[in-house]
Amino acid sequence: MSAKENTQTISLPADREPVLRVLPMPSDVNASGDIFGGWIMAQVDIAGGIVSSRRAQGRVATVAVNSFVFKQPVLVGDLVSFYAEVERVGRTSVTVNVEVFAERGTPHHVVKVTEATLTYVAVDGSGRPRPAGP
Repeated sequence: MSAKENTQTISLPADREPVLRVLPMPSDVNASGDIFGGWIMAQVDIAGGIVSSRRAQGRVATVAVNSFVFKQPVLVGDLVSFYAEVERVGRTSVTVNVEVFAERGTPHHVVKVTEATLTYVAVDGSGRPRPAGP
């Protein structure tokens, strides 16, 4: 990561609402003092699951993490916003892109911390694949 990426001024996406917004707590840090990558991955999965279940009009299960890129660490005190959009709908699957931004410092400075693409499968009450919607 270049120094330019660390200091680049960006804004939260103005054309859409976050699916999830979370403030990580001190109990979520690793030995280096950054928020655990696994904590971020879990929140990304929750955000993607919300969007995919809306699109599939029902229960979904995570079937694949297609890509996951950590761009910058998340820090205690960051307000973390998760923006998710459906990328593709298959017969039984929904692929979702999730972008994660952190607002930190005073005044607030926004940084993009993570990008991910996940695929979910729509499932029925028995846990079997079903059509992912109309």
